[in-house]
Parts: sequence; C-alpha cells; structure tokens
Amino acid sequence: MPVLENKDITLNYAIFGDSNDPALIFSNSLGTGYHMWQPQIDILQADYFIICYDTRGHGKSSAPSGPYSLAQLGQDVIDLLNHLHVDKAFFCGISMGGMTGQWLDINHPDRFKHLLLCNTAAKIGSEAPWLERAALVRENGLDDIAKTAASRWFTAGFIEQYPDVVRALSSALAAGSAEGYASCCEALSTADTREHLKDIRVPVTVLAGSQDPVTTVADGQYMVDNIPNSTLATIDASHISNIEQPDVFTQLIRNHLSK
Repeated sequence: MPVLENKDITLNYAIFGDSNDPALIFSNSLGTGYHMWQPQIDILQADYFIICYDTRGHGKSSAPSGPYSLAQLGQDVIDLLNHLHVDKAFFCGISMGGMTGQWLDINHPDRFKHLLLCNTAAKIGSEAPWLERAALVRENGLDDIAKTAASRWFTAGFIEQYPDVVRALSSALAAGSAEGYASCCEALSTADTREHLKDIRVPVTVLAGSQDPVTTVADGQYMVDNIPNSTLATIDASHISNIEQPDVFTQLIRNHLSK
C-alpha cells in the first residue's frame, strides 16, 4: 500500500476509483483503521475518487510518541491532499475523524466542498477520563479496551446478529499500537471546537446515531445550532453507524454530498 513519509509520520493510505471524479476523503474513529469504510468504498468508488488513510497511531500508519493534538490530526489530512494533488475534496469522518473534520473546516475551509461529521461532538467527554485512559493503555496495553469496545460501538442487537464483524474489529483494536491509541486519547482530551463552530462556512451535515451513548443526538443538535450552514441527519444505530447501518449511511452520503 502507498504511504506518505511526512515530517514525523508515515501515513498509510489507499485510493479507489477515478482521480477525475470528485475527491472524497474518509477519516476513521479511535481504535479502528481505514478498512472500517469498506462498505462505503465498495459503492461510492464508482462516483468518487475515494481517499482513505489510517489516522496517525492507527492501522499501518506509524505511531510516533505523543501526545498528539487535533491540529496534527488535521494537518495530516491537508498534507495527504497536497501529496495527491487534490485541491478540494468532500470529507467524511466518524467520531475522532469527525473532530478532525471540524478542525479542517475551521482552519482550511478553502480545501473542502462539504463535510459529513458523523457520531461526533464539538467536545467529546472531558479531559480527565481521556488522560486516565491514555495512562492505562500505556501501562496495560489495549486488550481491556478491546474487550469492552463493542458495547460502545454497537447496539446489543447488532452485536448478537453480527458477531464475526464485532470480533474482527475488536481483535484489530487489541492488536493496534498502545502508544498511538493513547496519544490520540490525549488529542481528544483537549480537542474542543465549541467556540469556533460559528466561524465554519463550508456546508456541513452532522450525522448522529439515535442509539449512540458516546456522542448523542443532543451533541449533534448542539453543533447544528451553532454552525451556520449545517443540517442534522439521524440514523438508527450506535456509535459506529457506517458499519451498523451501511446501506442507510451510504445513501445519506449520496443525498448530502451533492456533486
């Protein structure tokens, strides 16, 4: 797979479809990798030039010592777009990826046509629990986090119906970089866009899972209430909604990211 050697990071990425089509970049959630987007890649590469990457510290990207910052996560996206000579793109990010998208919209609005910010919030949780999780992961590894991730990611019905999907994602999390995961926890501990939402000018769709215990519909509504050119869409799913409801999620992308 291609990689971008850039500054302190080796960024693993993949591209799909025709580079003459409109570019659409996907950004993964904490503890996953770009393969989480496979249901969307399979369908949308017929119409979009798809760019996927593993967030620093995740997947096959390198995991330099942290802590990381939201600005670093966002700048990695800009550097990747520059590397691929993409001037302007659509963006879709989930959870941590959705926070990355907010930073991009605030700091680089000229590079994006429309952003889909999924299962995310202007501030996810509070600082102390993120820092505590980072410390525990550095000390004990990712096994304990992986054992409980499914209950945060998916509804009980999905876990029961699709155990192989859940097992594969949980196993990938357990096999990941503890330093990379912890460093991203530290980025999330300080990430807070609440004061800057009013400055966002690129069109935004906020997608919230109606059964998401991590980033709630209320979190999504707060963002829409404060972002001038934004709309809220809901999906009957928990936190990793693109996997729990892949067909509905993909259709929402089609509906909202008009070319």
